[in-house]
Amino acid sequence: MNITYHENRIIDTKELIELYKSVEWSGYYEDTYIMEYILKNSLFHISAWDGEKLVGLVRVVGDVVYIAYIQDILVHPDYQRHGIGKALMEMTLERVRKCRQIVLTTENSEKTKGFYKSLGFKEFSELGALGFGYYN
Repeated sequence: MNITYHENRIIDTKELIELYKSVEWSGYYEDTYIMEYILKNSLFHISAWDGEKLVGLVRVVGDVVYIAYIQDILVHPDYQRHGIGKALMEMTLERVRKCRQIVLTTENSEKTKGFYKSLGFKEFSELGALGFGYYN
C-alpha cells in the first residue's frame, strides 16, 4: 500500500460519492447537489489516494484565523487501521495550528473518543465549554 496525500486535489464527484458510500454517510451521497459543492465551498481538504483510488478525506471549513471546523474525516473501511486517518488529521492540525479554536463534532463511541483524544482533542466539558447543535 503506497498512500499519497494531496491538498485541494480536484476529486471527481463519482469518486467522492463512492468514498462517502463506503462509510455509509447517506446524508451526503444521497444528494448530488451536496456532493458537487462540499469541496468547492470548503476552506480546504486533504485527500488520501492509493494509486488513483480515493481512500480518505478530511474537509475543513472556517477562516483558519479564529476557527477551523473539521467537518468530515473519513477513510474507506478497507483502508482503516493503517494510519491514514491519523495522517490526515496530523496534516490538518499542522495546517490550522495558529487557529484559536479547532472544533469537530462526531459520534459518541469509545473508539471515536480514543482516536481524537490520541490527537490531543478534549471533550467540550473538559475545556469548560458547552456545545450546541441544530440539525435539519
